[in-house]
Amino acid sequence: MSRKELVKRYVIFLFGLFFNSFGVAFVTKASLGTSPIAAIPYTLSLIIPKLSLGSWTIIFSLVLIFIQLILLRKDANKVELLLQIIVSFIFGYFIDISMLCLKAFATEVYAVKIISLLFGCVILAFGAYLEIIADVVMLPGDAFVRTIAKVIKKEYGGVRVCSDISMTVVAGVLCLICFGKLLGVREGTVIAALIVGNIIRCLSKLLKRFTYILLPENKVKQETNVTVSEDNFVVTISREFGSGGREIGKKIAKKLGIAYYDSELIQMTANESGYAVEYVAENEQKLTNSLLHDLYSQYTAAITEEDMPRFEHLFHTEAKVIREIAAKESCVIVGRLASYILCDHENAMNVFISSDMDKKIKHVMDRDGISKTEAEKKIYKVEKERRNHCHYFTHKEWNDVKNYDIVIKSSKYGIEKTADTLSEIIKRNIQGIKENVV
Repeated sequence: MSRKELVKRYVIFLFGLFFNSFGVAFVTKASLGTSPIAAIPYTLSLIIPKLSLGSWTIIFSLVLIFIQLILLRKDANKVELLLQIIVSFIFGYFIDISMLCLKAFATEVYAVKIISLLFGCVILAFGAYLEIIADVVMLPGDAFVRTIAKVIKKEYGGVRVCSDISMTVVAGVLCLICFGKLLGVREGTVIAALIVGNIIRCLSKLLKRFTYILLPENKVKQETNVTVSEDNFVVTISREFGSGGREIGKKIAKKLGIAYYDSELIQMTANESGYAVEYVAENEQKLTNSLLHDLYSQYTAAITEEDMPRFEHLFHTEAKVIREIAAKESCVIVGRLASYILCDHENAMNVFISSDMDKKIKHVMDRDGISKTEAEKKIYKVEKERRNHCHYFTHKEWNDVKNYDIVIKSSKYGIEKTADTLSEIIKRNIQGIKENVV
């Protein structure tokens, strides 16, 4: 990285730090409780008001840095810790400036307090977004969580949630002991914990073009080294559980004389990622609780690939495998959000196969040898997991027809006729397919 690029990134980081501090101040001035990471410093500033919120933030940050040093010992990166110390003082100073700017702001109207809180959360999130894209140094609070996760060998997201809860509880207990009531910890603390991370993710998506204009090197980092050749064509098949999508995909591949990928991707992804085949098979296409994972992974954009939650690392690895396959040969790919992963592939046909519920139930009963009740429960469970998985990674609805080129109901035509119909449509519409069909 050039010196000019590095200077630009630090300037962006400082702007982010200021917006972050102003957001913290705005959330605090709403008087509905501050954000989890600021809860302890704010509570201490109420107990000992001789020191400002900014001063307590500096002290608290230095404590977190010291704990990192103790935990990491010889593995501690002294330069990184030094940068965190510098950032702590700047951040604390910015918070005091922001609190001074908002000194006159006060309201007893609850609706105005809520609006102020939400506005503060947006400002805080924008500041965090700038810090993330700058990618030069982590705030002590984030680095502390990363250190804990490394030491106890747990994922960053889960440790972050536990850390936020712990800091909130400690602040709440201090308030109850010293004041007999909750002051720094209220509904605003919970709201900030739930929405700030999601706002960061939305900003990262909405401002992606702005990010690449501001920092072109970030685009280079994001781009894959795999180039998908337009000489190949790809048919992606998404399907409702029990619709016969897998059988239809196999028949299409056979009729078109091209490769078929479904369960084969499990072994390929396992080889690429280092995860066990059983783990990949169990976790590759589902999220059991989308809301939980949204909370769990709020700040994962700010961490390294090494610290990324396993389910995200698994998805990115499988996406790489899918792009490599599409670059190598024409094929049919079933599931795995392939339509999203290959969204830039001009010579692709994205298909969604649905079916009436009674037909799906019968299909699952016959295939898996289970009762009607069990089949119905299984369909609901699998489709919910697929829906959550799709929404988390694409921010789109899994069964939204706008996401596909062709949507067809297999229960209306049957497996064989559906495969024939799709094969004919694909032959007529994908450029160069006639030369590839055997």
